[in-house]
Amino acid sequence: MNSKIPDQLFAKSGRNGREFTLQSHLKDAEKAVLEIFRPEKRWFRNWCRFFKITEQADREKFLLHLRIAALFHDIGKANEEFQSLVNNKLDGRQTLRHEHISALILHLPQVRGWLAQNKNLDLEIITSAVLSHHLKSADSGDWKWSQPKGTPFLQLYEAHDEINNVFDRIKEITDLPDKLRLENEIWSEKSPWLEAQNDGFETARSFSRILRKDNERRNFLLAVKAGLIVADAAASGLVREGYENETFLDWINEKAHSQTIESDEVTAKIINERAKVILNSEKNQEKKKLFERKQSEGISLEIALDEVLWNDFQKKSSTLGKKALLLAACGSGKTIAAWKWAEAQSREYEIGKVIFLYPTRGTATEGFRDYVGFAPETEASLLHGTSKYELQAIAENPNEATTGKNYETQERLFALGFWGKRYFSATVDQFLSFLEHSYSSLCLLPVLADSAVIIDEVHSFDRQMFKNLVAFLEHFDLPVLCMTATLQKSRREQLEKIEGLRIYPNQIELEELKDLERAEKHPRYNLGFAENEQAALDIAIKEYNDDKRVLWVVNTVQRCQIIAQKLKKKLKIEPLVYHSRFRLMDRKNRHEETIKAFKQTAQAEIAVTTQVCEMSLDLDADVLITEFAPMTSLVQRFGRANRHLTKDEDFRARLVVYKPQGDKPYTNEDITLAETFLRDLGSKNISQRFLAEKLELHSKLERPLDGSARFLESGYYATRGNFRDIDDFTNPCILSDDKAAVEKLINDKETHDAYVVSVPMPSKKDAPIWILEESPGWLPKHLRIADSKFYRERYGFVADLDLLNELEETEND
Repeated sequence: MNSKIPDQLFAKSGRNGREFTLQSHLKDAEKAVLEIFRPEKRWFRNWCRFFKITEQADREKFLLHLRIAALFHDIGKANEEFQSLVNNKLDGRQTLRHEHISALILHLPQVRGWLAQNKNLDLEIITSAVLSHHLKSADSGDWKWSQPKGTPFLQLYEAHDEINNVFDRIKEITDLPDKLRLENEIWSEKSPWLEAQNDGFETARSFSRILRKDNERRNFLLAVKAGLIVADAAASGLVREGYENETFLDWINEKAHSQTIESDEVTAKIINERAKVILNSEKNQEKKKLFERKQSEGISLEIALDEVLWNDFQKKSSTLGKKALLLAACGSGKTIAAWKWAEAQSREYEIGKVIFLYPTRGTATEGFRDYVGFAPETEASLLHGTSKYELQAIAENPNEATTGKNYETQERLFALGFWGKRYFSATVDQFLSFLEHSYSSLCLLPVLADSAVIIDEVHSFDRQMFKNLVAFLEHFDLPVLCMTATLQKSRREQLEKIEGLRIYPNQIELEELKDLERAEKHPRYNLGFAENEQAALDIAIKEYNDDKRVLWVVNTVQRCQIIAQKLKKKLKIEPLVYHSRFRLMDRKNRHEETIKAFKQTAQAEIAVTTQVCEMSLDLDADVLITEFAPMTSLVQRFGRANRHLTKDEDFRARLVVYKPQGDKPYTNEDITLAETFLRDLGSKNISQRFLAEKLELHSKLERPLDGSARFLESGYYATRGNFRDIDDFTNPCILSDDKAAVEKLINDKETHDAYVVSVPMPSKKDAPIWILEESPGWLPKHLRIADSKFYRERYGFVADLDLLNELEETEND
């Protein structure tokens, strides 16, 4: 190969007349390191605390290694194929990924010997950060390091002046005595590259063994690997969006080095504003009068609220310390307790963010509406997969928290656009999936390290999520509060073993917290069994006709739809239907209708839902009917009845349970344990405390989790994993009738989330097939087209042909 050496090397394709040279990008990445991780600034200190890098010498060493990795990370782009690609002269797959070449160069004897002259350099850490910064490197499989995918040779330009200038910069910051110069060699599977590859694989294996025993070195590695991804994202994204020269450093300075949260800021911006809404509610008018009287007597706002509105359980949450698990019944005021804890952490630690994490998009949106949205629009953020659409909907229908506010971010900066926010309501995946090498989550890691974190509804985490939660709590140093109403015994015991984590309230505290004790011990429910679904249907109809608010929860969407249709025929009304298989625009409407229906007490209502009702949805039914489900799910479902104790002291919500037709989506063991649990509850005057005690007694033992995660265990390598257990039973689709609307939105670069519906994947036995075979080229690859004839606005996607025919007959009538 005798290709002409280009005058300039490029790191990226040019845009809008701008050129992105390789030399400038590598030096920009180093500048980003120095600006993001300025030693005198909070982000640097919190990053080092997060990764448990405590000694000043080690912190200085971290910064040096990160700068070297930033200067080295893309030198592999100096090759003929990549330069042809960025100049639009080459299509298709490259022979070697550029970061694989960069890491191979770091295993050339002359390069390794050059860097080894500085005895303070850990070459394995630099190389692993470089190799893994695109999260596509492994010792085998599709991303095997140095595994060619094209021709068995490749022209490199490592003698280019731009590369030499970068090497000279590395020499300058490391005080190396000699310059490094390489030849414009051809990579092949022969010497010296074969030796470099073999040395690399052997070094990676021995390094992995060392890391298992050396936590300090592993923490140092993780800080450098993640730091390089962050710096590269900033240097690439900001320059791409027009922040050139020093302006991209100004942007980083503004977003990263904002003011620390002040001691009373959380109270002023979130808690007090939420208190106003609570006091203005119809049920709290007496408390409002008392509060106003105290204010007129000159008592301060915070003290008056403490005396009138907040209970001891909420106020004492400020004493929990850095890591805690808050266990309290549904409707006990855990969210306010969590914000009070966050305020206490802002006094104890120098932080710039408060992050509230939820297991689902719906609960995150509700958390934003009720709490985070009170913060100034420049500081509040809703962050999940469809948050742009949700924010548009919130703007169209604002509440007390969101009226007149615009919460937009710099969309084209993706995760970086959230760096300047201070208060977050987000799904847990958005921040904690860095543990499984999610790129966007890694880009948000400086935000996470600068925060106090609240993780809600941890009882609902599947095994993979809970494993990642344990890893997060065990290996990283930051304030974290986990919350739930219920938790099976084995999981609670595992959390109790985490160093420094406190369970609140303990038994002694429970006896002292009279308000919480009274709320948890107050009899809320009477329990009865129905023989089957038909018997439950008869009960639902009678209770609705007796002017009760009836909530019926089932385990599958299909049964939810069928039961709703039966109620419609019997009662001659349109029952509320709420589950996960609606277009997002329709699901939002069904959600709001259901919430509204169960807030009022003046008239009968009936809703049929699936598990989506279990978490953080403020439903308050008089009668709750449910199929058997896992015990923690049942306790959460029961918490949707007589939730706020708004009726008289003698009122008991009626709970009706029955065995479903089949175990799915749960296991036979789940259903059998649930039945044993339910029959042990008795029938009268059941309290939430009693439920919790019986849950602990009957919980199945779960094998302890080892606290491992890809991010912690990958050593030299990094590939993407799954934060949650995989569910391959549904596919995101748009409906065939919506194609034109969606295409227009995509062409206009607007969000099309409103039209996306989760559709069950048809099996070979299914007839008819509702997912159409062909998808147009303009549609994102993860979406498919579903036949609109299977969809109903008030029932969602109907995969049952008999029910579909019945609905059509009803519509025709």
